[in-house]
Amino acid sequence: MTFFKKDPITIIPFRSYGTNSHLYVKGRAIEDEGVDLSKTGVFNLLWNSWKRFLTDKVKNTTLLLTLPNGQTIKTVTDTQGYFLIDEKLSNLRTLTDEEGWLHYTISFVNETSGRKIQQNNVFKGEILIPSKQAKFGIITDIDDTILHTGLTSRFKWKVVKNTFFKRAEKRVPLEGAAHFYEKLHNGKQGAESNPLFYVSHSPWNLYKYLEVFLNRNSFVKGPILLRDFINPLVPKQWLKKPISEKPQKQKEIINILKTYPQLPFILIGDSGEHDPDIYIEIAEAHPERILAIYLRNVNHKQKMLRVQGLFKSYETVPVLLVENSDAAIAHARELNFI
Repeated sequence: MTFFKKDPITIIPFRSYGTNSHLYVKGRAIEDEGVDLSKTGVFNLLWNSWKRFLTDKVKNTTLLLTLPNGQTIKTVTDTQGYFLIDEKLSNLRTLTDEEGWLHYTISFVNETSGRKIQQNNVFKGEILIPSKQAKFGIITDIDDTILHTGLTSRFKWKVVKNTFFKRAEKRVPLEGAAHFYEKLHNGKQGAESNPLFYVSHSPWNLYKYLEVFLNRNSFVKGPILLRDFINPLVPKQWLKKPISEKPQKQKEIINILKTYPQLPFILIGDSGEHDPDIYIEIAEAHPERILAIYLRNVNHKQKMLRVQGLFKSYETVPVLLVENSDAAIAHARELNFI
């Protein structure tokens, strides 16, 4: 964002998911603000964070997606620069690699008014089409489940500190989480390629930041599903789109269940915020689809006592409140998940 000239424009495809007959692609077209996640220093970190959240959208612009077989699909960005391609196609699995990832490219069509376009107008994206060998899927939260964020801290000051004053490469994952997810991904047979979905209440503005964190810390590659950023200074009645009754995280999980009706799932979250309530509601509505719930303990006595009360006599699906990943691995082995 500059005051003297327009920045180049770019497309950020989000890692998404689909099936052999369902192409589901999400992303955003924005001005490239030149966010450099490798820069250090308080000023650089604050400046990068400012640019992430004050995004200049490329709205109402036509994009062209190209599949590996040459098939093309057009889409148009909305007023916030987001695009969604939700198409019924056929034989998409034949276009995937050995891990089930379908790689595509997406480009601006000639409606950019002479604007400079990054990466020669070729932006690479991918969606996951789970393997037929998969026995179950894993849906995990990110904040305080695999990444220390401090959501339970007073006034959320640790969230501000971690998000605005720490580089993605320097963020510390919760110990053993990547190893646990790798074991679940491999499954009991060792080569099941069980799909893993990262679902968070974080806004899409943090997508690249979280992608770097997951990659740098060797987490299993999976779709990253976030939410629209709601400016806290804007009154709700001014919003063009009403805030949904259900949390976006819950809607995403339900959509994953609908997309893969034959696949059961393991839910992983933490005891700090809304995960226990969301997971209970989903398990009660789909008890045959949820194999187990794992909730990592956060350092907050009152919240932990509340969660312990919720699950004290709960018997719909197995639930484990865990202090560390070793306990989760032992439990998963006992239930023959790994």
